[in-house]
Amino acid sequence: MAKVEQKKPIVAEISENIKDAQSVVLVAYSGINVEQDTALRKEMREAGIVYKVYKNTMMNFAFKGTECEPLTSHLSGPNAVAICKTDATAPIRIVAKYAKTVPSLKLIAGVVEGGYYDEKAIQALADVPSREVLLGRLLGSMQSPIANFARVIKQIAEKEAEA
Repeated sequence: MAKVEQKKPIVAEISENIKDAQSVVLVAYSGINVEQDTALRKEMREAGIVYKVYKNTMMNFAFKGTECEPLTSHLSGPNAVAICKTDATAPIRIVAKYAKTVPSLKLIAGVVEGGYYDEKAIQALADVPSREVLLGRLLGSMQSPIANFARVIKQIAEKEAEA
């Protein structure tokens, strides 16, 4: 079997993973030890994220002609790719969390919901809270005025009951 034939399934796998993905993030993973890498991969798996190390040439072939094509300019050195189809910022937040303990681990660039983000922009996205946290904050801010109104009404009712 020719080498090209052996590489086609890998390119097809990458293409299938990035199709309909909310986010595709390139990660420079050098300098991470086995224990840290295992913990990172476990957390990624639990969040429903595909995190794999592919050859840069394979990713280059898979990214051509897709919305991930701007990432091809960053394909040099040891790279991993984190792909998520459900939560757009999950891979970014997880890698950023591990990058705090492993300084050599860093976000390179990404395509999030169809938009290309360079290293600086992807770092800014890492600070965005998860959807659940944002919804919780919204719900809390909506409940606060109602709760305050209820307390005022209760105090008025208690004051009138005393009189």
